[in-house]
Amino acid sequence: MDQNHGKLPLPCEVYDLGVRPFVEVWQWQKTLVQRHRERPQPDRLLLVEHPGVYTLGQGSTFDHLKVPAESLPYPLFRIERGGEVTHHCPGQLVGYPILNLKQHRPDLHWYLRQLEAVLIHTLAQFGVRAERQAGLTGVWVGDYKLAAIGIKVSRWVTMHGFALNICPNLAGFQAIVPCGIADKSVGSLAQFCPGITVETVRPVVVNSFAQVFGVQPLIQNAAPPGL
Repeated sequence: MDQNHGKLPLPCEVYDLGVRPFVEVWQWQKTLVQRHRERPQPDRLLLVEHPGVYTLGQGSTFDHLKVPAESLPYPLFRIERGGEVTHHCPGQLVGYPILNLKQHRPDLHWYLRQLEAVLIHTLAQFGVRAERQAGLTGVWVGDYKLAAIGIKVSRWVTMHGFALNICPNLAGFQAIVPCGIADKSVGSLAQFCPGITVETVRPVVVNSFAQVFGVQPLIQNAAPPGL
C-alpha cells in the first residue's frame, strides 16, 4: 500500500499523448525527470502508443535478437531502463509514470509490484484474471505475457514504465526473444476480449493507477508545459 494512504490523495497529471514516436516521448521523459531535480513537481502519467520500435535495456546484449539488428523490421534503441529487449507498436498502451517515490515509498521492489498491481486490477475489470510469475517482472494470463515492465529510477524519480498489449499486431515480437524469456508467449487482451480497443482500456488504466498509488488523476488536454 502507498504510504500516502489515508491522507488526501496527491495530484497526478495524466497526459493522453495518442500515437507518438518513441524518441519524442523518451526525450519528454528526460526533460520531466530533470525538472524534478530542479524543483518540486506534480506526479505525472504519460499514456501513449508508439509506432513500431524495439528497445534494449541498459545492461542487455543482442543475444535475444533472432535476426541481426540491421535486419529488424523497426528501429532499435538502447535506453536507460532495466530488462532485456522488447517491442512497442500501435494497439499497445504504454504508461510512463514520472513520480518522486519519496512522496510515496522509496522502494524499487515496492514500485515494481505496484505497477503490476495496476495492470492486474485493470485486466480484472474486463473479466481477465492476470497474475505475477515468481522471479519474473510483468503480468501474465496463464503462459501469455500481456504486460511488460521496465523502469529507471534516479534520485527516486521514475521514468519508463509499463506496456500493456491490448489489441496490437504481435508479429513484431517474432524477431526477438521478448524480455529474454524463451519459454513463454506474448499475448494480448484481445485474445480474451475480442474487439477490445485502446480507447476502452485507457480510462480503466488511469482509474487503476489512481487507486493503487493513492493519487487524484487530473486529465490534461495538452502535452506537459514547455514540451
